[in-house]
Amino acid sequence: MRQNKYAAFPKDFLWGGAIAASQADGAYSEDGKLPNLSDVQPYLKGMSNEEIQKLEMQGMTLDEVKKNLVDTTHYYPKRHGIDFYHTFESDLELLAEMGFKTFRTSIDWSRVFPNGDETEPNEAALKHYDKMIDKMKSLGIEPIITMLHYETPINITLQYGGWKNKEVIDMFERYGKVLLERFGDRVKYWIVINQINMIQIEPFLSLGICKDQYDHIEEAEYQAVHNQMVASAKIQKYAKTLNYDLEIGTMVADGTVYPYSCKPDDVVLAMQHNRMQYFFTDVQFRGEYPRYALHYFEENNLNLDITEEEIKLLRENTMDYLAISYYFSQMVDSTRNVNKADSTTVNPNLEANPWGWNVDPQGLYHTLSHYWDRYQKPIVIAENGFGMYDKLEDGKVHDDYRISYLGDHIEQVGRSIQDGANVIAYCAWGPIDIISCSSQQMSKRYGFIYVDLDDEGNGSGVRMRKDSFYWYKQVISTNGSEV
Repeated sequence: MRQNKYAAFPKDFLWGGAIAASQADGAYSEDGKLPNLSDVQPYLKGMSNEEIQKLEMQGMTLDEVKKNLVDTTHYYPKRHGIDFYHTFESDLELLAEMGFKTFRTSIDWSRVFPNGDETEPNEAALKHYDKMIDKMKSLGIEPIITMLHYETPINITLQYGGWKNKEVIDMFERYGKVLLERFGDRVKYWIVINQINMIQIEPFLSLGICKDQYDHIEEAEYQAVHNQMVASAKIQKYAKTLNYDLEIGTMVADGTVYPYSCKPDDVVLAMQHNRMQYFFTDVQFRGEYPRYALHYFEENNLNLDITEEEIKLLRENTMDYLAISYYFSQMVDSTRNVNKADSTTVNPNLEANPWGWNVDPQGLYHTLSHYWDRYQKPIVIAENGFGMYDKLEDGKVHDDYRISYLGDHIEQVGRSIQDGANVIAYCAWGPIDIISCSSQQMSKRYGFIYVDLDDEGNGSGVRMRKDSFYWYKQVISTNGSEV
């Protein structure tokens, strides 16, 4: 442990961690659940990390989705997760042992409304989440609940064409209302949609759109995210009518970039790229479409169906706080990149993990500062973590690399608070090992708690405390003054 030179965390700061139901729960077909987007992603044995992530960014075809639904050849890790659906009580007790003040997880839409278009919710699912939330509260853990974390029912893709279809807005609004009514007395903090800006990085998981479903795929993607923002505003509008103390947040993955050099072309491209990242939060916090975004749509022949009623709804129902996921930073080079979210350049000045994610703690300070300066809205670090191959030896994992990464990043969170940013929570990603979102691997581990499972689901499932478990416990007990 070392002293944090930026130990500026308030006394009521929420220390904790985050997972997603789609990556942890398992229980693929129990209690009425039907398949969601994450359930049709196979583990691609024998492929390199680079090849797996390239396929992820390309998305899936409609035929691939249909084929994967009935495939018996491949292993589908997210259908099994770490069995958190059944082990949540003992897992939450382990998190409480570390001193967790908060825990972020998601509720699976495909459990509550298995097809997405039902008119009545699945009571068995709601009873399960009652138990999970009650367990958190009994342990003194403040729930942060995400309504949608890559769990859109697959029926929405197959029958409705994904989130591009405006009918999905009403389906999701119905789902959101059920969650607020059922759990609003115990859950204060809600994130409506996980990483709403991932439309060009994870278009299938984020929007439920197959890459061959529409002729103009980028237009379909931006229409879909518009529909998600309208749905979020409708849920915020409903939340205001309830007699609960609710905070409704939006979430982005940090997609801002540095210029590759001080050449004006690089600097301007970085500015343009960053504005199109701020577009999502500009709409959800300022309540209107910025002119630069409308100009981008015109230049790229993106004709969106945006009504005056929807604009009014967005203006009157902005979000309460910002949740951010941060893992690495990126750059743009005007000689190699264009103004698209997935067009970036690797920073040669930084080291990376085996999946090519550059380690840049100051990048977190950089992005927190810019988002705070732009909106002055409370900020939750919804995800921050270090994926690595862990080595289990005699029941122990000596993960100094994770301790170093997280300690450096927590220090930069304190630095942003010292400069005035109102950061209220820090959720380390994957405090217990879960299935990787981007690669379907169990071996890409983030946790403070090791789970004895491999990439093909083999193992005992036994939980073991890593060195980082005891380190994070000390971070929490000192309120971040030691890292």
